[in-house]
Amino acid sequence: MTTQENSTPAHDRELVLTRVFDAPREKVFRAWTDPEIMKQWFVPKPWTISAVELDVRPGGTSRIVMRDPDGKDYPNQGVYLEVVENEKIVFTDAYTEAWQPSEKPFFTGIITFEDEGGKTRYTARARHWTVEDRKAHEEMGFHEGWGQCADQLAELLAKM
Repeated sequence: MTTQENSTPAHDRELVLTRVFDAPREKVFRAWTDPEIMKQWFVPKPWTISAVELDVRPGGTSRIVMRDPDGKDYPNQGVYLEVVENEKIVFTDAYTEAWQPSEKPFFTGIITFEDEGGKTRYTARARHWTVEDRKAHEEMGFHEGWGQCADQLAELLAKM
């Protein structure tokens, strides 16, 4: 079971979601770095993940293909900027691969995993290039969608 904590954005271009998972941070980190585990929780149901390719290291690429209930695929490519095992993952869609700029960067994700006595304080920060992008992400359902994914992750962690 998760509990939602209030987190204050650092600035007007940031969205934040924080939860405490009843699992050690090694498991939570693994859920972000193992493609087969990620497929099980990373999009709000009834959406699915049709493909995941992860090269989890600074400069490594990430390719996640989200599929809507009608079968349409939405590929998302990005690059990892920082990876600290069991502590932090920073990624961005500003690059598609090997420092090739994307046509329209949208946000940088900062995911942190803090030990809470065997539990994990999980914080997801989405930092956007513009206030308009932040507003668009919020209107797309950042809190609802990322919150549902966090709930799905909590259920999965309980089984791992």
